[in-house]
Amino acid sequence: MIAPICLFSYNRLAEIKLTVDALTKNYLAPESDLFVFSDGAKDGSPDDKVVEVRKYLKTIQGFKSITIFESSENKGLANSIIDGVTKIIQKFGKVIVVEDDLVSSPNFLNFMNQALDFYSNKDQIFSISGYTMDLPSLSNYNRDYYFGYRASSWGWATWKDRWVKVDWQANNYRHFIYNPIRHFKFMRGGSDMPYMLWKQMNGKIDSWAIRWCYFQHINNLLTLFPAISKIESVGFGSNATHTTHSERFITNLDSGGKQNFEFSEDLTLQMQLLREFRNKFSFNNRLKNRLKRL
Repeated sequence: MIAPICLFSYNRLAEIKLTVDALTKNYLAPESDLFVFSDGAKDGSPDDKVVEVRKYLKTIQGFKSITIFESSENKGLANSIIDGVTKIIQKFGKVIVVEDDLVSSPNFLNFMNQALDFYSNKDQIFSISGYTMDLPSLSNYNRDYYFGYRASSWGWATWKDRWVKVDWQANNYRHFIYNPIRHFKFMRGGSDMPYMLWKQMNGKIDSWAIRWCYFQHINNLLTLFPAISKIESVGFGSNATHTTHSERFITNLDSGGKQNFEFSEDLTLQMQLLREFRNKFSFNNRLKNRLKRL
């Protein structure tokens, strides 16, 4: 069964047009059910941008079916995704998730569905990512995929039996916060993660993704990444709610047209790729990007 697609939108018309246009060009789009979640305006006040996006959503074609959910309130991205994914995954058992600022390659849905099918009974695989950063060792890499410790929120997929176990309240956080050894282990996915989790738990940010990553970490689970990215972000800019420009995330979108991918039950991690991945989130790299923005 082809996995349903959850598309989350807010008030960025130009970006969501790019996202939908790319999705409709996917080889499996005509076989896929699309569920669109449109978040409401902030403070309950009228927002012409939200209205324009919703008008556009009603014109979408090219999928097996299209269902639109319009929220009367502003849930925010975190609650929108948690509620929306839960709603769809309860019915279908698996889901592919895309936000309104992501452009996909035509074989994105092929990669995601094939990986979902292959690893459906491998509980150690927590999620499938459609996005990968431009890591040096991937330039001459001979597999379709690799594994990592940190999930990506840019075009991803998972299964019901993994999603429903997530503790979104992070109730064991109090045992983590004062333990430097646990902090150090959490940083194997990036040195920014403990501080990001602290900000979430102290109400400084509203992120579903850091809670998702934290649950993955404490349960020693893995994310599968494509060797060539099937996702590219177009969400950098003044209208972006949660993303600021960073050269770390520039990647080459797959243009090869490959439709069948090979996977293996061997879950061996590639240490060089892990180091290169972690380095993208190092303090020095983050500082360099911040200085460039200034």
